[in-house]
Amino acid sequence: MSEWKETEFGIIASDWKFIPSIEYCLRITDGTHDSPKEQKSGKHLITSKHIKGKDVNFENAYLISEEDYTKINERSRVDQWDVIISMIGEYCGFSFVERNEEINYAIKNVGLFKTGNKNKAYWLYYFLNSRIGRFILETNKSGTSQPYLTLGFLRELPVLYPSSDQEARVIVEILSSLDDKIDLLYRQNKTLEQLAETLFRRWFVEEANESWEEVKLSALGKIICGKTPSKKVIEYFGGEIPFIKIPDMHGKTFVFDSEDSLTEYGINSQLNKTIPPKSICVSCIATVGLVVMNAKISQTNQQINSIIPNKEHYRYFIYLNMLTMKDELLAMASGGTATDNLNTGEFSNIDILFPKEETLLNFHQEVEPLFDKIFENQIQIRTLTQLRDTLLPKLMSGEIRLNCDSCD
Repeated sequence: MSEWKETEFGIIASDWKFIPSIEYCLRITDGTHDSPKEQKSGKHLITSKHIKGKDVNFENAYLISEEDYTKINERSRVDQWDVIISMIGEYCGFSFVERNEEINYAIKNVGLFKTGNKNKAYWLYYFLNSRIGRFILETNKSGTSQPYLTLGFLRELPVLYPSSDQEARVIVEILSSLDDKIDLLYRQNKTLEQLAETLFRRWFVEEANESWEEVKLSALGKIICGKTPSKKVIEYFGGEIPFIKIPDMHGKTFVFDSEDSLTEYGINSQLNKTIPPKSICVSCIATVGLVVMNAKISQTNQQINSIIPNKEHYRYFIYLNMLTMKDELLAMASGGTATDNLNTGEFSNIDILFPKEETLLNFHQEVEPLFDKIFENQIQIRTLTQLRDTLLPKLMSGEIRLNCDSCD
C-alpha cells in the first residue's frame, strides 16, 4: 500500500480519511440572525468580528438583556469544547476553542461546532488552521464585497482524520503544548507590563513632586514622523528591515516583524526616517494611541510618530508616559474631522511632567529588568510560533507520522 495518496486538497497519508463535519461533530449550528437591542447591563453578544485569535475579544462586544440571551441560547448555546468559527467579514474563517466551563455570552453570525470533548475540539481547531483546512475554507467562501461561509457548507466541511484516535491525540498534545507555552509567555509579558505601569503611576503620579516642571515631549527626544517609500520602486520592498504600520502594533511591546519590509535600497531612500532599536512608536492617525518599541532598526509609515530618546534612562519613562496617555492622545486627535489625526507638531508639543535626572535614573534601573524579560519572552514566543507553524501542516496531513503503538 502506498504511504501517500493524492486528493483534491493535496497529498495526505494513505490511511487517513476525510470525515464530513456533521459526522465528526455532535451537532453544527450557528448563532442568532437577529439583532438584539444593546443594553447597559446583561450578557455579551459575540459576533464574527470578536473572533481574532485563540480567545474571544470582548473589548467591543455590546451587552444584551437576559431575556434575549436566554432566547438565543435555546438554539445556539455555547458549551465547553465547542469550536466557534467566524462566518462573515474581515475575520471570516478565524476560529477558537471554548475551554471554559461557564460561558456568559451569546453568539451571532458565527458557526458552532459541538464536538463533545477536548481532543476532538482541538483536532478540529488545528485542522481549520492547517494548510488543507485554510484552503477548504478559502475556496468555499461566498460573497464579493464581504466574504461569508454558509451553515450548509460548515455541515459538509470535510475534516481530515488519522486512522487512529491515539495518533490524533498525540498530535494535538504536541501542538497544544507549544500553544500553551506561547500563551504562558504572553500572559507573563502582560503581567510584567502591568507591573511597570503600576510603578510608573506610583513614581510619577501618586508621588509626583510639586517642584517638577513641565517640558515638551520634543525636549526628551527626537521626533520622527514616518513615511512610505515610493510604491513605484519595487526594489524598495521585500527585504529584512521592518516597515511598521498600525496593524503590526497590536498586542505587542516590541515589534520584531512587520507585514511589509524594506530593503537596504529602500531604507537608504529616506534615511532621515530610520529609527534605532527601542525607539518609542505611537500611532497618531485613525487608530490613535497604540504604543510599541521596535526591536531592531526600522522605519514606519506616516501614521506613526516615533521618539528617539535623548538619553537611555528616558526610554521607559517616555514609553510608559505614552502608554498611560491614550485617552489624552485620542482627545487631542479628535478635531471634528472624519479621521482622528494627531499631527507631528501637536505630538511634539505634548506636555510631560519632568522629574529630576536622579529620579529618572533610579526608575530606569527598577523597570529595565522588566522590559528586558519582556524582550526575551518575545524572542521565545517567535521561536515557538515558528516551530508550531512549521509542524502544523506536516502533522495535520500525515507528512510527519508518529509511532503510537505504545500510546495509552
